[in-house]
Amino acid sequence: MTPVGWNFFKPEEARAIEAIVDRLVPADDLSVGGKDAGCAVYIDRQLVGDYGVSSRLYTKGPFKPGLSTQGYQGQATPAMRYRQGLAALDAWAKQNKDGKSFADLAPEDQDSLLKEMEAGKVEFPDGVDAKSFFALVLANTMEGFFADPIYGGNRDMVSWRMLGFPGARYDYRDHVSKHNEPYPLAPVSIAGAPEWMGKKG
Repeated sequence: MTPVGWNFFKPEEARAIEAIVDRLVPADDLSVGGKDAGCAVYIDRQLVGDYGVSSRLYTKGPFKPGLSTQGYQGQATPAMRYRQGLAALDAWAKQNKDGKSFADLAPEDQDSLLKEMEAGKVEFPDGVDAKSFFALVLANTMEGFFADPIYGGNRDMVSWRMLGFPGARYDYRDHVSKHNEPYPLAPVSIAGAPEWMGKKG
């Protein structure tokens, strides 16, 4: 669990989403995994805000399947989709994987199920579209990995350090044309640099 607790996810949902983001962004020699990078925390925070309730989207009917280029066209908000999707994921896993929830599966079994979801080869219960749910979680996980840390993800600016991205520095024009040269300074968040706040970066 995060030090400040979960705002949206219930404990079992939090276990599932942390397991998912850790498979979508696995730890390697370049970076920590999605869980340690705070991707689940980022998603949790977004789901209790405007994004979670689709406050800035037109959400009235009619609801018809859209083209692949149109994105999600349903009535459910992202918060509803996560609640339904995580419940359906665990229900499917328990029915098909010896009673185990997704978080309790071996990493290779988690990967296999996620790949089947992405390819649209698995049918979840209660009418949940597994492929659409996978696309939603993948997009939000990438946002959480690369967004400014002020939103809960990209903890310690791990992805920015990996890429050499300067972050919210006010001016780095001197380095824009220096291709294939590492940026010499540590990245800065919207909230400032860790050293400005007495933290180690």
